Amino acid sequence: MTQAINTQQALYRALPAMDTLLLIPQVIGLSRQYGAAFVKNTLTGLLNQARQQIAKQHSLPHWCLDQTALVDWLTQQLQLQSRHSMTPVMNLSGTVLHTNLGRSQLSEAAITAVTDVMRYPVPLEFDMGAGKRGHRDSRISELVHELTGAQACCVVNNNAAAVLLMLAAVAPGKEVIVSRGELVEIGGAFRIPDIMAQAGCKLVEVGCTNRTHLKDYAAAITDNTAAIMKVHTSNYHISGFTAAVSEAELAGLCQARGVALISDLGSGALTDLARFGLDSEPMPQQMLNGGVDLVSFSGDKLLGGPQAGLVVGQQALIDKLQSHPLKRALRCDKMTLAALEATLLAYRNPETLDNELPMLRKLARPVPELNAVGEWLLAQCRALHQYFSITLTPCETQVGSGSQPHVLLPSVALCFSPKEDNSGPGVRALEQCFKAATVSVIGRISANRLWLDLRGCDDDAALGRVIATLDAALSRGEISL
Repeated sequence: MTQAINTQQALYRALPAMDTLLLIPQVIGLSRQYGAAFVKNTLTGLLNQARQQIAKQHSLPHWCLDQTALVDWLTQQLQLQSRHSMTPVMNLSGTVLHTNLGRSQLSEAAITAVTDVMRYPVPLEFDMGAGKRGHRDSRISELVHELTGAQACCVVNNNAAAVLLMLAAVAPGKEVIVSRGELVEIGGAFRIPDIMAQAGCKLVEVGCTNRTHLKDYAAAITDNTAAIMKVHTSNYHISGFTAAVSEAELAGLCQARGVALISDLGSGALTDLARFGLDSEPMPQQMLNGGVDLVSFSGDKLLGGPQAGLVVGQQALIDKLQSHPLKRALRCDKMTLAALEATLLAYRNPETLDNELPMLRKLARPVPELNAVGEWLLAQCRALHQYFSITLTPCETQVGSGSQPHVLLPSVALCFSPKEDNSGPGVRALEQCFKAATVSVIGRISANRLWLDLRGCDDDAALGRVIATLDAALSRGEISL
């Protein structure tokens, strides 16, 4: 027993001191590159692991006898811990606007605009002509007026904020009437009743879940009613024995009774999506023409821009939003505004729009083209065929982010299935290999098969390189499945 204790104590004494480790020339170089405190903390963790190994296994880690191994390990750890969390991925999940993967990708024009405002001072709130302070929403408001006919626009950081500000500015302490069939809940705890409460409004529910009539709204209006609110049910669909009241019908009632008509449009398409085989989404310009006073919608969904919330409509009501105390708390920064401006500018040219915005480009891609890409990708799979049955399989793509949940677009997927004898690796292992690639590939697993939906691919050549690299590493035995 005494001998064992002495041996363990000798192992502890064999561990190098921190000062010794920090004086290794390569470690000094790493300290200059990554910061002395960061390197020292990493080495502290290494020494703690070594002490645990001595206590449990009565042995020294191999790096104690190999300085090169120590430096290699330290370099690897520092690089790993210094990686950005938001690294690029290929979204082949089958959901184009994937909330967990950042929704809309920005156009090249928007990326350039954001880079410029990050690098240089810009007239964010400066009127270049008048030489005095301006308003940060002015340029967006001009473009929105041009594209939708809205008198003005207020921009905040997302559509939830837009709805909150719209209600707080238009109906503080007042009643707002909403159909029971439109009391939506969106992911992330956005619920219309809760937003109403936060805005200081009183929610008045009318009608039934499946049927609401004009007379229901009319009967609910009182002297304390500030607005009727329509909510676009973008993330669910009610069918069968249903009835709803259009914005145009409500506009007449609201004008006659002196209350505002406001609408939460949600996804906010500025272009007709029917050309892609999807349903036509209600567009802000149509709702404003139909008599709606204020319309709110997202910037990073069907608009194809950055995360933002836009409220468009009557100048007098927008002025109330702009002067409300919440606006400053919810306003957008210069990078969001630059990306949003560049995105809206693309809508000036409908002929090039589908190619300019990545989201629309994906929706527009024809199935025969996806089939051709899939055949080429199949040819990159050689060693993978030893472990999986790989097929080009028809599938369906959803728009995502609560947009058109009942409509799917035809697509094609590269589909990996385990061999019939089940002796090969599972699709979970393959999925991890794709995620660990230089550019991570995100697919989906369904029915014990890994699906890579090609409609989501932005760069066919890059995906081919990922597959070829994985296949080659597998054939050389560098990775095992």
